[in-house]
Amino acid sequence: MVRKNLGRNATPSMLIVDSQSVKNVDCAEKKGDDAGKKVSGIKRHIAVDTQGFPHAIEITTANVTDRKGAFERCKLSGVEKVLVDGGYTGAPFAKEVKHKLQATVEVVKRSELHTFKVLPKRWIVERSFAWLDKCRRLWKNCERNLNSSLQFVMLAFLAIILKKL
Repeated sequence: MVRKNLGRNATPSMLIVDSQSVKNVDCAEKKGDDAGKKVSGIKRHIAVDTQGFPHAIEITTANVTDRKGAFERCKLSGVEKVLVDGGYTGAPFAKEVKHKLQATVEVVKRSELHTFKVLPKRWIVERSFAWLDKCRRLWKNCERNLNSSLQFVMLAFLAIILKKL
């Protein structure tokens, strides 16, 4: 697992956390199978603020669950609330977030199955993944090492942030 905390002077009071499964090409050394999404590759775990800018990024193999990969080695402070989707439910995850970040977890679930509805605040992290998908190099994991994948994700977010200035 590779992760990077993107340090900033202002710590957000709320983080929105999600993961994205990405297919690997043949040359990748490490890969796992995400059975739920039927993807063999890696997972990108990101924690973004309310503007959609990243504060923590972790890259794992796809077989790592969302709950395990979210804050495995994260060292953020000053966060009051963590907003997550239904993949992060459970008391052990909430206790881990409380222990590591001193924050509460709010799980946003869909009210009806198989219907599309924009979930409050959850669209922000999905928009951040859409920003990454616009970077042609990131449409698949073309890197041999997880650390290289992390560096390209960071480079893509850096370019996005510079464009927004």
